[in-house]
Amino acid sequence: MKELEERIRREGAILSDTVLKVDSFLNHQVDTELALATGREFARVFGEEQITKVLTIEASGIQFAMAAGIALGVPFVYAKKKKAVTQSDKVYAAPVHSFTRGETYQVSVDQRYLNAGDRVLIVDDFLATGAALVGLVDIVRESGAELVGVGCIIEKSFQEGRGLLEAKGVRIHSLARIASMKPGEVHFIEETRTRQLEEERA
Repeated sequence: MKELEERIRREGAILSDTVLKVDSFLNHQVDTELALATGREFARVFGEEQITKVLTIEASGIQFAMAAGIALGVPFVYAKKKKAVTQSDKVYAAPVHSFTRGETYQVSVDQRYLNAGDRVLIVDDFLATGAALVGLVDIVRESGAELVGVGCIIEKSFQEGRGLLEAKGVRIHSLARIASMKPGEVHFIEETRTRQLEEERA
């Protein structure tokens, strides 16, 4: 999504070669039209997969999973990081390590909301180390549901997440794939490939 890439360039704060802050338009204050557009794009890419559920993890994936659910016309479910007193003991659970928070927590989904008849699309805001998404993949597979793919808003392609998911046989579609970044500078996969082709032709 070119619009998303341009917003990252204009408004993203690159704090280091691994940390990108997009809280002005994606995961603290949210540009709702941009969020809905990401949902439409995921529906375009995965629309033939007969998806019955969209799954994410609280909290910053919720708006994008909801947008995808709206575009696909299906419910979305979010894995909870803390067990509520009202939550059933019958849950699918997996440990997840948060890079940004520096902690490991157990995420869970009530078994009533995922079952063997479901075809699930996982949606999240970032793909970097892949820890959260691997946890969600494990939950889907534990439930017996069919995982049709993972949709990510921003992927840091220089980190290990994509490789971990591909090793599990997961189809991945990211709307903005970052090849490299440092304060004041960001390069996306497509433009990096274009530049390499131009250099080869020169």
